Amino acid sequence: MKIQIINGPNLNLLGKREPQKYGNISFEDWLETLRKIYPDITIDYFQSNSEGEIIDKIHETGFSYAGIIINPGGYTHTSVAIADAVSSVKSPVVEVHITNVQNRETFRHDSLVGRFCAGSIIGFGLEGYRLAVEAILGLTRKNS
Repeated sequence: MKIQIINGPNLNLLGKREPQKYGNISFEDWLETLRKIYPDITIDYFQSNSEGEIIDKIHETGFSYAGIIINPGGYTHTSVAIADAVSSVKSPVVEVHITNVQNRETFRHDSLVGRFCAGSIIGFGLEGYRLAVEAILGLTRKNS
């Protein structure tokens, strides 16, 4: 089983950027932990600050992977193109946000991308990615 994680803009700065909001752990370090928790799952990781590259990765993996976990970052609220890409693929997509976007600025309350996802996990820090893996496993069992 293969799961693709896609992180959007500025998430390459996890562990450095606003640690009071995002924590002190880099995503690469958290990814090692995820891979240890799920040794029988291939977890691929991609991060980009570019909208087109994120769309290309969704297209590339969205028909062959068991699922996609996406944190579109700031594109969550602005990218019709990423939302369209998510709505176009067969693989289930789970949206993750490290912080509780409902407790932040009002422009962050609306997710264009989330409308096309199987579900959204917000506010649980990096643990949200593990919860998203569990959600994909559950969806895979349900659909088999």
